[in-house]
Amino acid sequence: MCAHYESVHDRARLKQYFGAQLPDEALRRDVWPGYEGTFIIAGPQDGEGLARRALAGRFGLVPHWAREPKIARHTYNARSETAAQKPSFRDAWERGARCIVPIETFFEPDWRSGQAVPARIGAVDGQPLGAAGLWSLWHDGAGQALHSFTLLTINADEHAFMRHYHKPAEEKRMIAILPPERYDDWLRADAAASHDFLQPWPAHRLTALGSSDAPVRSTGQQSLPF
Repeated sequence: MCAHYESVHDRARLKQYFGAQLPDEALRRDVWPGYEGTFIIAGPQDGEGLARRALAGRFGLVPHWAREPKIARHTYNARSETAAQKPSFRDAWERGARCIVPIETFFEPDWRSGQAVPARIGAVDGQPLGAAGLWSLWHDGAGQALHSFTLLTINADEHAFMRHYHKPAEEKRMIAILPPERYDDWLRADAAASHDFLQPWPAHRLTALGSSDAPVRSTGQQSLPF
């Protein structure tokens, strides 16, 4: 589960590593469920030759049938194994609504001391990470539109790095990180081919950058110290 991450908020870095322009909206650097973040979808080539489009959206997918956007506090992660069946994610999965979530670092609880110590995790080489996600467009009763997105996760019980995070007795999970050379393939993948992209990121390419001093926040389900 990933409930907190640092977005790529520098325009030059987003263009360099993801081939997209930041949205005009003022977005938070630290993103929690229900906050606005950036996600990237396939788009027509623009005047600068960029073929990907960055949008601002709610972190936590809001399906078209939802009565209100508060559901985002429960839908910020989607298990890749069940996304095609779960009502909250099924439509986005079947429609091929794939996205990339640009991430500088993400936060997970390290339980090796016996207590949850928030750890900030990023790439060894300092480059941002492109996480696989799904996105949706929702309209309220007045017709106002809201974009939203979720992060796809995979099992990490045997992952040499991520298996150290989350409670010892619980299943270990990690976000699905995409190789940059496959970004466009992912954005255009159909449902049948999607699972091929959702593979564990090499352990030697991730590192813990130190503990986080982030305050406890609530997702609406439980309070999380990361």
